[in-house]
Amino acid sequence: MRHGVARFVTGFLALPVALYLFYVVWPFAQAAGYSLTDWGGYSDSQRFVGLDNYVRLFSDELIRKAFWHNVFFLVTVPLFTIALALFLAFLLNVGGREDRAGIRGVFGSGLYKVVFFFPQVLSLVVIAVMWQQIYRSDNQGLINGLLIKIGLVDPQNPIAFTADPEPFLGIPAVLWWLLLIAVWSGAGFYMVLFSAAMQSIPKDIYEAAILDGAGRFHTFFKVTLPLLRDSISVAWVYLGFIALDMYALVFVMTPSQGGPNHASEIFASVIQFNAFQKGQFGYACAIAVALAIFTILLAALQLRITRRDRIEF
Repeated sequence: MRHGVARFVTGFLALPVALYLFYVVWPFAQAAGYSLTDWGGYSDSQRFVGLDNYVRLFSDELIRKAFWHNVFFLVTVPLFTIALALFLAFLLNVGGREDRAGIRGVFGSGLYKVVFFFPQVLSLVVIAVMWQQIYRSDNQGLINGLLIKIGLVDPQNPIAFTADPEPFLGIPAVLWWLLLIAVWSGAGFYMVLFSAAMQSIPKDIYEAAILDGAGRFHTFFKVTLPLLRDSISVAWVYLGFIALDMYALVFVMTPSQGGPNHASEIFASVIQFNAFQKGQFGYACAIAVALAIFTILLAALQLRITRRDRIEF
């Protein structure tokens, strides 16, 4: 049996590895190859241009806009989502009263977990369509309808949420509305993730901290956060991937899939614009390859910074 282990494992892994190489690795390799050409996408003719497409990235004004928009999401989506998820997880696990059974979560915490997790069950496109109706810039939109009912908005001049490029703090207003959706849809999943991590922390630690006079504020920052560092690190990496995508929300909710006037362009929408509207598939592949390299380096850097010795209980 010991001598046949290699053949046994190889036999089971051969087909999955072959499928992975064919459907995942090979398309990436093809995209890298096309990025070195001027392929238009709709013909067999292509000319090798070397690194010209990559050099063009640094002088493309649209790429520069998309880069800063992605940086905005890269900072704000993980920050706000993790902060909200940690707050909710803390309340639902150790935010209630202390009784003879120990520290508990708030009353009805089981129901709250289901309610907060519910957006994760929905497809992101369904969420985008739902919020598109909420943000509608006419009297039929939910927010505008409520504001008109209470007299805060003129019925003849309702708010155009995702079509208003007016800057707030230097960032187009439409990005803040997209950020709200991203945080709302993702906080429930990470709340469950952090709740599971908190449940693995012995309640004796919390009880000892309270007996020593620590309040809930100090308990959260001195006990909970340090022990959840690994989970937070993983969540930050995953949310970083989401922040570098955001394509479904931008495509469904913004005018011209990146508008108005390119005020919500991100890397994914620029790739779609160059490939399918301008017919520059070679250049679009160069953008995609550059984005993939940037994402891998960012994830490696994040994991390197947050790496530490594991705490054993």
